[in-house]
Amino acid sequence: MRCMLYLLHAVAVIWPVFSATAADGLPNILLLVSDDQRPDTIAALGSQYLTTPSLDRLVQRGSAFTRCISPNPICTPARAELLTGCSGFRNGVLNFGGPINPELPTLPRLLERLGYQRYYVGKWHNDGKPVNRGYTATRGLFCGGGGKYAAPQQDWAGREVTGYRGWIFQDDDGTLHPEQGVGLTADISGKFADAAIAVLQESDQQQAPCFLHVNFTAPHDPLLIPLQMQALIRPQALQLPGNFLASHPFDHGNFAGRDELLFRQPRTAEETLAELAVYYAVIMDLDQQVGRILDAVEQLDTDRETLIVFTSDHGLAVGSHGLRGKQNMYEHTVGVPLVLAGPGVPQGKQFAAQCTLRDILPTVLELSAGPQWQQQMSQREAQPQEAAIAPDGRSLVPVLQGKQTEVHPFVTGYFRDFQRMIRVGNWKYVEYPAVQEQQLFDLGQDPLEMNNLAANSDHAEQKSKLQSQMYDWFAARGDAVLQR
Repeated sequence: MRCMLYLLHAVAVIWPVFSATAADGLPNILLLVSDDQRPDTIAALGSQYLTTPSLDRLVQRGSAFTRCISPNPICTPARAELLTGCSGFRNGVLNFGGPINPELPTLPRLLERLGYQRYYVGKWHNDGKPVNRGYTATRGLFCGGGGKYAAPQQDWAGREVTGYRGWIFQDDDGTLHPEQGVGLTADISGKFADAAIAVLQESDQQQAPCFLHVNFTAPHDPLLIPLQMQALIRPQALQLPGNFLASHPFDHGNFAGRDELLFRQPRTAEETLAELAVYYAVIMDLDQQVGRILDAVEQLDTDRETLIVFTSDHGLAVGSHGLRGKQNMYEHTVGVPLVLAGPGVPQGKQFAAQCTLRDILPTVLELSAGPQWQQQMSQREAQPQEAAIAPDGRSLVPVLQGKQTEVHPFVTGYFRDFQRMIRVGNWKYVEYPAVQEQQLFDLGQDPLEMNNLAANSDHAEQKSKLQSQMYDWFAARGDAVLQR
C-alpha cells in the first residue's frame, strides 16, 4: 500500500484500480451524487451565474437528461430509490429513518452478481452502513455517530447550524475520526475527492471491474464558504429567480420543517441573493472536486472503459416560490441534473425524455452488461435473502440509442401525506390533500410555474384527466392519501 491516508486508518484492504483488465470486458462505473443541487446549476445546461468547467466537460463528452426528477425529494428516500430502482412504496423508505426492504437487491448487490468490486465514498444517509447494502468496503465514509464530539457551529451567515450535527468520518469497523472535523466543514468536498482518488490509484492487482459510488454533501446546508471561492461571492451580480416569492401562497406541508426555518418569513431579496451566492460558490467548489476525480480517471493507463454518471438526490428552492428547502413538487426541487458519459453514451446530446432517479439502476446495468443483464445475473448465484425483483425504473438506453423518445408516459412525485404530483408531457398537476389545494401548470408556456390554472374552467378537462391518472397510479401502490 502507498499513499496511506487517515481514511484507510490501518484497514488492510487491497483496492482495485480502474486500470484493471478482465476477459469479460465490463466497464468500470463511477457514480457521482451531489446533495440538494438544483437542475439549473450547470453552465453547459444554461446556468448564467455559475462556472462549472468539470461538469461542462462531462456534458460535452456525454449526454444530459434535462427532465429527470427525484420523485420523493428528501435525502433518505431519494437515495433509497436510486439504490433500489424502486419507488418508496416498494422499497419501504417513504420518509426519514425507514429501512430499505431487504428483499430488494440494491445496485451494488446486482453489480456484485456481475463480478464487480463495489466501493463507497462520502455521505451515507440510509439504514445500516454501505457494507450492509452490497458495497465491498468504504473510504471517506461520512455519517452520524459522532454526537459526543459535536460542538455549536455557525454557517456562513452566523446562523446556528441545525443539520449534520454529530456527523463524522468513520471506518467500516466504527472507528471515528474527529480529527477530520465533526459536522460539515468548508473543505469537505475536497476530502471526499481525496478518498475517491485514493481508491482509483492505490492498487494495480485487482482484475475485476470496479464500481465506485461517491456521495458528496455539497451543496446541502450548512453552507460554508470554501476558501478558494470567497472572492466569487458577489450577491450584487445575481438576480432573483423569476419565481421568487416573499411567501408561499399556502402551507405546502413543510412550513415548520427545519429547511424552511433557515430563512426569515417573509423571504427577502437581500437574504435570498446572499444565500444563492454562497450556494453557487459551494457548487463551483464541488465542480472543482469532481474535476479532480475525472482527471484521475483520465490519467490512469486504463484498458477498461469507464461509465460515468453524475446526478443529485434532489434540488432545492432557495427562495423560489417563497420556499427555502426541498420537500416540494416544483421543477427547481424535484428536478435533478443527470449526465452520463462513457461506453454506449453518445457525445454532446441532450434528451428531454422524462425520467427519474429509479431509472439509473437499469440504465447502468444495461450500459455495463448489455440488454441481457437480467439473464446474466440469473446465471450467477443470487444472495439468498434477496428476491430477483425487477425494478420500477426503466433503462434509458433506448433513448440514448435514438430508438425511443420516452420511456415513461408520465412521472409522479410525492412528499409524506402532504403532496402528490403527476407530470405528463408539459402538463403538471399537484394536489395537497391536507389543505385541499390544487395546482395545474402548463410548463411549456409557464416553465417557472407561476400561473396556477387549476381553477381555470378552460383547463378543467385537462385537470380531470391528470387527476384520474395520478389517482390510479397511487392507488395501484396502496397509497391511501388520495380520496376520490
